[in-house]
Amino acid sequence: MSATVPDNIVSLVDRHPTLDAAEIVASLVPPLHFHSASFESYVPDADYPSQDSTRVRLAEFAAGTSVTVRHARLFSRAKKGASELPGVYLDGGFGVGKTHLLAAAWNVAGGRKYFGTFLQYTSLVGALGYVKAVDALRGASLICIDEFELDDPGDTMMMTRMLGELMAAGTKVAATSNTPPQALGEGRFAAADFLREIHALAATFETIRIDGTDYRRRTSEGIASVYTSNDLSAKVSASVAGGTWVAYNSFDDVLKHLGSIHPSTYLRLINGIDVLALQDVHVIMNQTDALRLVAFIDRVYDAQIPIWASGTAMSDVFGGDMINGGYRKKYLRCVSRLIALTNA
Repeated sequence: MSATVPDNIVSLVDRHPTLDAAEIVASLVPPLHFHSASFESYVPDADYPSQDSTRVRLAEFAAGTSVTVRHARLFSRAKKGASELPGVYLDGGFGVGKTHLLAAAWNVAGGRKYFGTFLQYTSLVGALGYVKAVDALRGASLICIDEFELDDPGDTMMMTRMLGELMAAGTKVAATSNTPPQALGEGRFAAADFLREIHALAATFETIRIDGTDYRRRTSEGIASVYTSNDLSAKVSASVAGGTWVAYNSFDDVLKHLGSIHPSTYLRLINGIDVLALQDVHVIMNQTDALRLVAFIDRVYDAQIPIWASGTAMSDVFGGDMINGGYRKKYLRCVSRLIALTNA
């Protein structure tokens, strides 16, 4: 690298994005690469019929051909048919097209609508406060929640209450997750203590199982690409000279910085970046760091920013036995995305 650092090579640790409630609300739209997602452009795998049936069912839901329950109570004990439920919940593994279908539903729906990850909605509550967050979303025709997760009791109670209020006012909710709604939280906190709330939340959704294999693995090598330190430096230099905007940092510096800012700002952290270059990647043994990395990679994937890295293959960064623990599906999804991004 030259002594004079070009303007288009940046350090993420020099960026300190802040939480802005108005921007969080405005950002509740599908990721850029799903802006034009449609039910027609979704290509179901013929080996898994549930993909096509899910596409058809969600299209019906989004178009409003299913009856929405007005003033539905989240904790109602009344038996309801699937067509009467105010929510649909896509349960399936990573890489089967759940986010594509969710974005397609958002694109079809009329009226005011919102699309975001579970983290974006909890961040909105953190920024606005519960009452103002509910008021900001109230009256929406559709709320889409991608990667629905309940990793702690506080989020369980808050999201249960918020969705109950919004559904009671007539809002439809479509969500995706790698875990069936009645199993959310298992292996991560004392789910039994909150079983009633979790089951009540699940009862408001028509759960649709979508099977299949990870589409990202169909075109990737199954392991994250790795460069030597010298090759990485040379690749960064050549790309910067060609006008590419590169964020170039050590892996440890990025992990430390992620802990100093709010996860809801991770997307703003990488704003304007064309490539993320990470030096000296290594295995992570601290689960807090691992979960922050997962949240960060989700945003990098949403922005479709390629990753160049030296050191350990990023598909092998989750150390110990954490890959087999309560966050297993979250880590496996992240590995899938890391393979895709490093092979882009």
